[in-house]
Amino acid sequence: MSRRSKQHEATFRPDDLVFIPLGGSGEIGMNLNLYGHQGKWLMVDCGITFDSTQGTTEVITPDPTFIAQRRESLLGLVVTHAHEDHLGAIAYLWPHLRCPVYATPFPAEILRRKLFEAGLQGVPLHEIPTSGHLSLPPFDMRFVDITHSTAESSAIIIDTPHGVIVHTGDFKLDPDPVVGPVTDADVLRAVGDRGVLAAISDSTNATKEGRSRSEGELREQLFGMLGRFERRIAVACFASNIARIATFVEAAKRLDRHPIIAGRSLLRMIGAARRTGYLGGFETEVAPRDIGYLPASKVFMICTGTQGEPGAALSRISNNDHRDVFLERGDAVVFSSKIIPGNELPIDALHRRFRRSGIEVVSEQDEFVHVSGHPARDELREMYAWTKPRIVIPVHGEKRHMEAHAELATSCGVRETLVPFNGAVVRLAPGPAEIVGKVHAGRLRLDGQRLVKV
Repeated sequence: MSRRSKQHEATFRPDDLVFIPLGGSGEIGMNLNLYGHQGKWLMVDCGITFDSTQGTTEVITPDPTFIAQRRESLLGLVVTHAHEDHLGAIAYLWPHLRCPVYATPFPAEILRRKLFEAGLQGVPLHEIPTSGHLSLPPFDMRFVDITHSTAESSAIIIDTPHGVIVHTGDFKLDPDPVVGPVTDADVLRAVGDRGVLAAISDSTNATKEGRSRSEGELREQLFGMLGRFERRIAVACFASNIARIATFVEAAKRLDRHPIIAGRSLLRMIGAARRTGYLGGFETEVAPRDIGYLPASKVFMICTGTQGEPGAALSRISNNDHRDVFLERGDAVVFSSKIIPGNELPIDALHRRFRRSGIEVVSEQDEFVHVSGHPARDELREMYAWTKPRIVIPVHGEKRHMEAHAELATSCGVRETLVPFNGAVVRLAPGPAEIVGKVHAGRLRLDGQRLVKV
């Protein structure tokens, strides 16, 4: 252990209950959160982000040095859901952590494939039932169903000797999520009635008043909107949005078209969803290579590439270099996705390439074709009315999102709020919540097969 590490460890005592984000605080993506107590550590999520500033999409992970130096005390890594910014770094960082990994069936299925592709054969990956329990003393956990923009997201209720922590993960309060159950409000209310020490919660939409719109509401909108196109339709969504994929397949059937999947990440997600019971009756009878045999009015492609990624299906289609599928003048592309900040340039370039070819482009800037998976302010208010935490720690957002989240929590009657930064040592108990130190937190970039410091 380095001298620097010893100095940082001295900022809190073994009996302190501490929270340390190593990624995802002050940024959207790359989530990695640590809870420490009695000399033991629990990790919640371990995700990546992407850097497209050099014209290529580079994988960025958190720097796990702090916890890697203490891996003999790391009890386990708990995954809240299957998004890349929450589990995508595990296959890169697990060799530095060497700890058990815990996830419910759908994210476990996604992670299992990632570990296999990374050549990691011996990872102890434990599948926890939805709404299941996990005990790793001094932490006792319950997984709670919560809606988000992918199947099987979980909030984690963490019982500790100092009190209960509600780690929401990414969420929204969607009354009609299309796939999977609604948020288990009864459990969250019951936890609030017992008393909650702290909530660590999603800040992505904390600047937006009202509520995020429902996946079910969007489903009906898309059914109507897609019917206006007469020639080929290509739709794009995030591969992990199983509800949106189910909506598109149903829309294709209603329009008497053939749903065709273009993109390896989509095929992987669909396979995992089918194996875990989330896409019953899902059928795609036409392979991409057979699109040329179909009349244009019968084609309904579901594609990857919402963010203009160079190797994704839509980018290759726009450059006329996809080996199987194509679009022509008079066809339409619908981007059923968010324009992620930082990706505006590649997305705009992709849209312009299609429009120059006479292809109609529809995005969230034009029509109601996407809903967020994150809570707006009324949903955060409802979460705190249920759970009644003494402390709120905003995470998963830029600083402005987290500050808006803290202000809202205060207005809800929350007594203590803190806006952390990556590497902040937040003491939750005993005593008032306080930032008591700082540990090393940084970024690593994937360079071929190696991770190098950014």
